[in-house]
Amino acid sequence: MTEPTNAQLQPMPEDWQRALAVVAHPDDLEYGCSAAVAAWTDAGREVAYVLATRGEAGIDTLEPAVCAPLREREQRTSAAAVGVSSVEFLDHRDGVIEYGPALRRDIGAAVRRHRPELIITLNHRDTWGGVAWNTPDHVAVGRATLDAASDAGNRWIFPELAEQGLEPWDGVRWVAVAGSASPTHAVDATPGLERAVRSLLEHRTYIEALTEEDPETYARGFLTANAQAAAERFGGRPAVAFELFSR
Repeated sequence: MTEPTNAQLQPMPEDWQRALAVVAHPDDLEYGCSAAVAAWTDAGREVAYVLATRGEAGIDTLEPAVCAPLREREQRTSAAAVGVSSVEFLDHRDGVIEYGPALRRDIGAAVRRHRPELIITLNHRDTWGGVAWNTPDHVAVGRATLDAASDAGNRWIFPELAEQGLEPWDGVRWVAVAGSASPTHAVDATPGLERAVRSLLEHRTYIEALTEEDPETYARGFLTANAQAAAERFGGRPAVAFELFSR
């Protein structure tokens, strides 16, 4: 059942050690939840990133062969700013990711490799709160990630993974969806906000193609506004909000 929109956001669970964040593109996590990631890594928790694409179709002025390695470098530096050193790319095609068994298998393989208790992904619904249309890539990856959380624990789904040495992992306890219009939980954004801004700024090439605004003003304004928007439902504290699904 969806929480009422005025319901107070509950603190995210803290009794876990490993998380895996799975999204479609470089910068998705930086726009979505990197202040929370910074807080988690500060607390000694392990967070790994898996990206379905290299974001090669994301900058109109750069052809994909040039754009992909640039955005990969920016993503790795961006992740490091919030304490994440493990960044993997699945090499699905940016802009035309297909939901289906191939995507579920690749994400399920990542879950088996990293063996997380918590999985983080991005809004998988058709719209952003009924206001703006979501992209097919976000929808496909978000849905496949929810499915892969279960797939990874079933040895009879994608049995070839076990043959490759990736044994089933049924230890996923939660999937947290960032950017949801129906959040239920939150993390205090204050301790990690400055590093989240720095992390987003590492995607400078993308930001400069997106807006004529000063990159730091843009990044700080976007992340601060999002954190403040959740504060009313989190005891007045700026927050990163998630819709949390338990397994």
